[in-house]
Amino acid sequence: MNLSDNTVLITGGGSGIGLAIAQRFLDAGSEVIICGRREDKLREAQAQHPELHIRVADVASQAGREELIGWATREFPALNVLVNNAGLQRRQRFSADDAPWPERQQEITINFEAPVHLCSLVLEHLRQQPRAAIINVSSGLAFVPGLFAPVYSATKAAMHSFSLSLRGELTNTPIEVIEIAPPAVNTDLGGVGIHTEGAPVDDFTDSVMQRIAAGEVEVGYGGSEERRRASRDELDAWFERMNADFM
Repeated sequence: MNLSDNTVLITGGGSGIGLAIAQRFLDAGSEVIICGRREDKLREAQAQHPELHIRVADVASQAGREELIGWATREFPALNVLVNNAGLQRRQRFSADDAPWPERQQEITINFEAPVHLCSLVLEHLRQQPRAAIINVSSGLAFVPGLFAPVYSATKAAMHSFSLSLRGELTNTPIEVIEIAPPAVNTDLGGVGIHTEGAPVDDFTDSVMQRIAAGEVEVGYGGSEERRRASRDELDAWFERMNADFM
């Protein structure tokens, strides 16, 4: 994928991996729009990178997603890249989770329903572009689920499956489908301070964006790269090792 001369929309782009991806596209010479629910985080990001366009949007709602894509395609008719990065991780054992269902459902909505719906909303627009891409951010937990975040793991496995199917379906179109599968990365996903021992955001993002630029369509990093390429026996061993403290 050519990282330059694109018009890119990134969900959850105000911080963490989303903002790091935005910076790499900017550095390559692309126009970038980031969106998120928190205007203060978006404005902080714009203060760091004044060339960013920002948009407050709630991808957890159908109306919010429809409004976002309608606005983006009107204001940026050259839009040719969608990055589905927004995510929610609830670190809660499923059998012990007594939160109200709407709170639990939101993890499924943001992590899976929203990106699938956004893809459907923008697909026809992307077909009209000379070159286009959908970039889905999944997780190493798509390949080996974590008992500490079972629903999150399941939504990311669903995103991996969806990305494979969509890539196959769009093979003979101008639209590339790319999947980024992060390991634990030092961001605030799941809560502040939980991933401080994870991979540095810049190291991770530099690596995966270089590989995308070189033409790879599914990329991991560190442990997630090992899991992405592992055999079934290796995946079973990963599962036992990773979840030993939770079984």
